[in-house]
Amino acid sequence: MKIRQPIITVAGHVDHGKTSILDRFRGSSVQEAEAGGITQKISFTKYPFEQIMKSCPLIEKTKTDLTIPGFLFIDTPGHAAFTNLRKRGGSLADLAILVVDIKEGIKPQTAEVISILKKNKTPFVIALNKVDTISGWQEKSSVKESIESLPVHVKQEFDTALMTFQGSMQAHGFNPELFYDISDFTKNVALVPCSAKTGQGISELLFVLCGLSEKFLAKNLEISEDAKGVLLEIKKEKAMECPEAILYDGELNENDEIAIATFSGEPLVTKVRCLEEIRPLSSKFKQTEKATAATGIRLHLTHKEGLLSGMPFQKINDNLEELTKKFKKEVSQAVDLDKEGIIIKADSLGSLEALITLLKQSNIKIVKAGIGPINKTDVISAKANLDINPLNAIIVGFNVESDEELELGNVKVLNDEVVYKLIEDLEEWRKKKQADIEKSRLMELATICKLEILPKYVFRNSNPAIFGVKVSAGILKKNLALIDEDDENIARVKAIQEDKNSVDEATEGMELALSLPGTNFERQLKEKSYLYSQISEAQFKKFKKNKDLLSQEEIKTLQEIAEIKRRKTDSWGV
Repeated sequence: MKIRQPIITVAGHVDHGKTSILDRFRGSSVQEAEAGGITQKISFTKYPFEQIMKSCPLIEKTKTDLTIPGFLFIDTPGHAAFTNLRKRGGSLADLAILVVDIKEGIKPQTAEVISILKKNKTPFVIALNKVDTISGWQEKSSVKESIESLPVHVKQEFDTALMTFQGSMQAHGFNPELFYDISDFTKNVALVPCSAKTGQGISELLFVLCGLSEKFLAKNLEISEDAKGVLLEIKKEKAMECPEAILYDGELNENDEIAIATFSGEPLVTKVRCLEEIRPLSSKFKQTEKATAATGIRLHLTHKEGLLSGMPFQKINDNLEELTKKFKKEVSQAVDLDKEGIIIKADSLGSLEALITLLKQSNIKIVKAGIGPINKTDVISAKANLDINPLNAIIVGFNVESDEELELGNVKVLNDEVVYKLIEDLEEWRKKKQADIEKSRLMELATICKLEILPKYVFRNSNPAIFGVKVSAGILKKNLALIDEDDENIARVKAIQEDKNSVDEATEGMELALSLPGTNFERQLKEKSYLYSQISEAQFKKFKKNKDLLSQEEIKTLQEIAEIKRRKTDSWGV
């Protein structure tokens, strides 16, 4: 039985050295060419058997029997593309390299990747990068020799960083150990200290990947007859859409008819008009009549309407009905929704699935999910949540755009390219929204308000008295009952005007004209400086209990009202 190359994805937090490690493997300098040193697009690296033998002398030295034909490395621009590496039942990657800066340890994006590796049961190796940044680090012929020969104070710094990281990984359910100390690779995650900058540990990392592939992956690498793949990115080449994909099983030929899953359920049926394959140790593609898994390919198709990143495809062999059912099931499994919750959009099926997974880990429910830009229909769905649960009146977009001229109203839109940032922002917004809701409910019982009287702006002395005020704290509303500084009832607010326009309420800092029926300004208010909202003792206690929902000015005003009331009743509000 013919076996294919293991597919290995390289993942980790931004700037921890993913691409730099791959550059060491392939002897290139892609990292330097990337904008800002950050990977901007998915790259394939077809890494043949001959290159493995050249880059990893340990194989020959240890007389390791290597049967794999090479590796297919996938470098990804962060979380979005990494999550596109999916197929039915889990991850497309056979192995992953989790790259971690030894001094920074687990960062938010690292934790995301760990969650997805865990969910998909993807075996992985840890490249503990940037060991050269440890002060006093000295390179020897091997990583083990370097570590064992470190001066005491340097070894202490290394051990501290190592144990801190191991403790963090244990919190995620994994037990990483230095690769040369592991006797059972099914119980421990291999940890390879390395430096992409100097090249130390890179050969050992490659050696571990070879060993794990040979020992644990042989059965998974057998090639079947059916050509299967996943679309990773839809790229525009000379105004044409050309999907780049991974062929992870079988053999694909020019003019083969393939079915591609869609979000609607009915697959797109199309022919491969032209087929290009990634060249070994290169980012260039070359035209070919036939491509065999595992490899990176570029497809030129006869029909391409409705193509979406992350969707699986398969060669049709008189089995379209079977494929349709299979794709429908796969898409429905990826998009597991609740009866109520927020609306989410993502740029691909893979990233949508990952977003759903991570949101549910944070106990956030999802009622609607889709691929592509945030549109009018999404806003309508979110607006419907305003009456059901205002905390769900939000659209979370992962790496997507919004249609122009959307009328959002009270709907919130969050959009980001980093999932952990999205979740943080969502939780922060919901916390603030919940506080606003609780405060609003509290304010329905009564309103805290303090008004500064502007005596130079008396427009009418009585029947009704009309004069200027400034809202010092809280909210002024129509029909609000007011008291003066001596706890004398004044009147209920009849009307509020701002710049000669009637308004129903006014907030802190606003200056406006107030109309009070049955009030004589000269007799009742001339000598007064402030007016306050009338509140009952029970309402005061309610406010006091929920003072965390109030602003500092509102709390201060509440205290002043209590002091006014206690001049008549000592125990008021106590």
